[in-house]
Amino acid sequence: MGLDLYAKIEPFLDFEEEVYTLHKEFLRFVMTNDLDNIIDIGCGQGYFLENLKVNKKKYFGIDLSVEQIKVCQAKGLNAQAIALKDVKEKFDCATAIFDVLNYIPKEELKTFLKEIYFVLNKEAYFIFDVNSYFGFDEIAQGCITIDVEDKFIAIDANFEDEKLQTDITLFEKHENGLFSKEQDSIIQEYHSKEFLTKVLEETGFELIEIKEFNLHTDEIADKLIFICKK
Repeated sequence: MGLDLYAKIEPFLDFEEEVYTLHKEFLRFVMTNDLDNIIDIGCGQGYFLENLKVNKKKYFGIDLSVEQIKVCQAKGLNAQAIALKDVKEKFDCATAIFDVLNYIPKEELKTFLKEIYFVLNKEAYFIFDVNSYFGFDEIAQGCITIDVEDKFIAIDANFEDEKLQTDITLFEKHENGLFSKEQDSIIQEYHSKEFLTKVLEETGFELIEIKEFNLHTDEIADKLIFICKK
């Protein structure tokens, strides 16, 4: 699904400020509620895991991208490239940060939430964010080109029929002077507040709060943060 290719280009996307801002919000919740024993689902290159580690929290990260997990493990982080259904341990909190649930198709979302429910202890928290419709329609779609060092990156994102398709092209120059080309796509789906509320309740989660969050703009909230409890 393009996740390994995304892992290659992520360091060049200049999202450090957004990463810091959103992770700070999640970490505030963890620290305020004195939570420990946390699983970060879709942990990427482990930025949030590093925050948990610094704050001496027990943590475990999972991601389907082998390339992302290689970066985590190179940092000495406790993370594995395994599917959620293969996790055997139980946790007191689960996080899914930077629109992880938007990568899950609507017809698979209930199964995914059941898998999260299964790995949580009784009264454990589940906190996640998703893109709002405004976030997809006004913020996420568009074109970006990056020309840096020995790489040229082109990203084209188009939002249509409540799905965002992001096409990624990477040209890399090698020592022999020749370029290699990689292309792949990532699909994300818009999930409405009403749909998520319904599926969460059907799965057994108690929805405690939905917070509007402005990550990329001060206009309209481009993200929603859901706080749930088992």
